[in-house]
Amino acid sequence: MSFLLSLGPLRPTSLSELVFLLLLLVAGVAIIMLVVKIILFVLPAAVIAVVVWLLTDSLYWAGVAFLAVAVISLIKR
Repeated sequence: MSFLLSLGPLRPTSLSELVFLLLLLVAGVAIIMLVVKIILFVLPAAVIAVVVWLLTDSLYWAGVAFLAVAVISLIKR
């Protein structure tokens, strides 16, 4: 029994702790996948908006370009 006490953080875990760990891992992976999907969806619109902003120096037209590309991306899907 003293061997188990000397393990420190490597002590045996209960089934409920393992299930909770699995749930947290699944939730973490799902959140990461969602963030990556959002970034990949917004990236083309952001690039076009930056190009329009650099060419026109107008945040208004950059916003219009961003919204236009985002709507086209939504329709395309």
